[in-house]
Amino acid sequence: MKTLKILPVLLFLLAGCSSVHVNTDYDKKVDFSQYKTYAYYKTGIDKVEISDLDKKRILRSIDEVMLAKGFTKSDTPDLLININAKAEKNVNVSQFSMGYGYGWGMGWSPYWGSTTNLSSSTDGILTIDLIDAKQKELIWQGEGIGYLTKNMDEKDENIKEFVTKILAQYPPGQKK
Repeated sequence: MKTLKILPVLLFLLAGCSSVHVNTDYDKKVDFSQYKTYAYYKTGIDKVEISDLDKKRILRSIDEVMLAKGFTKSDTPDLLININAKAEKNVNVSQFSMGYGYGWGMGWSPYWGSTTNLSSSTDGILTIDLIDAKQKELIWQGEGIGYLTKNMDEKDENIKEFVTKILAQYPPGQKK
């Protein structure tokens, strides 16, 4: 019986460790090879309703990835980078029931009962927009959805994972 009570907890912990899921969209008519420099779209970033510390973490991670891709930060950029972040609270309900007799499921059991587990988690959604600086048009957008942590020791790695996985999709069509 103890094994059955532990199972939902283990499933929840494994689900909480899931990876960042990424979606991207872009303008198919854009030649992405023309972009070599970037800067941040300060007006947009100032409006993001997250802590300044988390903003710094995100921007530092973006700098790391962009520099590794060969981009240069510039006062006269080809690309403007904007971010948006929000959190969604998820409530998870799981139920396990068992009873007497043979049939479908776990088989015969001398116990009768039902267990309902209620848990919640918070998913973070980070959106990174790349804007053509001359045309002032959105040309690429990446969105990452994944588990958020409040543990300060894990925040840097968590944010770095979000940014790295999102920007791994840029530029579109690039061989990985």
